[in-house]
Amino acid sequence: MSERFDVVVIGAGPAGYTAAIRAAQLGLKVACVDDWRDAQGGPALGGTCLNAGCIPSKALLETSELYAQVRDHGPVHGLQFKGLSLDLAAMMAHKDKVVSELTRGIATLFKANGVTWIPGRGKLQPKNVVEISGKSAQKLEAEHVILASGSTPVNLKNAPFDGQRIVDSLDALAFAEVPRRIGIIGAGVVGLELGSVWRRLGSEVVLLEAQENFLAMADEQVAREAFKQFTAQGLDIRLGARVLDTRQEKNAVTVRYQKENAGHEESVERLIVAVGRRPNTDGLYANETGLLLDEWGFVHVDEHCRTNLPNVHAVGDVVRGPMLAHKGMEEGVMVAERIAGHASAVDYDLVPSVIYTQPEIAWIGKTEQALKSAGEPYRAGVFPFAANGRAKAMGAASGFVKMLADARTDRVRGVHMVGPVCSELIAAAGLAMSFGASSEDIMLTMFAHPTLSEALHESALAVAGRAIHLAQPRHTKT
Repeated sequence: MSERFDVVVIGAGPAGYTAAIRAAQLGLKVACVDDWRDAQGGPALGGTCLNAGCIPSKALLETSELYAQVRDHGPVHGLQFKGLSLDLAAMMAHKDKVVSELTRGIATLFKANGVTWIPGRGKLQPKNVVEISGKSAQKLEAEHVILASGSTPVNLKNAPFDGQRIVDSLDALAFAEVPRRIGIIGAGVVGLELGSVWRRLGSEVVLLEAQENFLAMADEQVAREAFKQFTAQGLDIRLGARVLDTRQEKNAVTVRYQKENAGHEESVERLIVAVGRRPNTDGLYANETGLLLDEWGFVHVDEHCRTNLPNVHAVGDVVRGPMLAHKGMEEGVMVAERIAGHASAVDYDLVPSVIYTQPEIAWIGKTEQALKSAGEPYRAGVFPFAANGRAKAMGAASGFVKMLADARTDRVRGVHMVGPVCSELIAAAGLAMSFGASSEDIMLTMFAHPTLSEALHESALAVAGRAIHLAQPRHTKT
């Protein structure tokens, strides 16, 4: 006999667990089904983000950055160290501890909010029945179903994963030793973050990017500055490099690629494939349901994440839009609230993006090239961290903050950053833009001194040619 719920969520990543918790907070009877297993084979919540993506990668990025700062920049700050060494096993243990604590934390939140957690693989059947395979084989009846099955790394035919020499992003977070030479296919967010970790720890890193433009989704000025900084750090980024095939040898992988109509080969100890992710829709639903997918395998939804089936929603990586945890979380909240009868929406024009390298890269809103191509008049203000006192004191004065404002209304259309702690600074820009702020509104706001956030303030001043700590052309009084 099946159990009945108001809401059944398939998937316990950020989009799914957030939807489940919010629905339970609103008084609905909720179950969340997920088949993720941890390294010990036990069930775990949090999906890719907590177990194999956002959290473990940030733990390694943070630790590797600390190591590189002490090793390379300690003397500049008057800090001398003798016998500094890397304990990779301890670093990995710290990462695993962070992951474990956070995944257990979600289980605690489920219990506190009355969400029923069911380990197993969920499959949507007709009439909103969810069939669960695994140790908890059963069927659940649901008034509403939320599909939040996430995504999985793209596996290239010419560089198939083997879990040893050719690996995905998960295996690349768990090397037992620092490889002498690493190849990475893809110089996007994941490739750059993983490359940064292992470069800091001593690996020679070569990134092969098929596109001719670096970080094409980012503002072009930001991308140029980031490319300059990364190459100066020793990341070997080769644009327009299309991988043709790979050949495994005893202790290496040979990668053959084409660049500028010429063939090239590189031999590496480990090859990381980071060319993107695809939606996890295989086996998610029975064909008889008639669930509509697009040509790329994403579940088709409207602006409120409703599918073509009554009372069936889909959120997160399994639907259109950027594959970002925070985007999925906001969709999960929106869907839960709409199921409970509330008016809720997601502003897809204000989804922040962050690359957690050093320097960090962050942006929100329109890029300058997007405004130009649309023929929208704008004014730009750029302020360098080199003129920011806090950044100077930190020894992290590279990069800048760039603000784009409508030339007619002065409303902020986009903010783009490359520099220290931009992952945190971008939130202030997003808050301002969500309230429809103009660059003048930010200009008239008092910022504490000395702080990195002053660079955002000065970029607003720069829009009007009024930056205090930046030499700009003098305005003649009329």
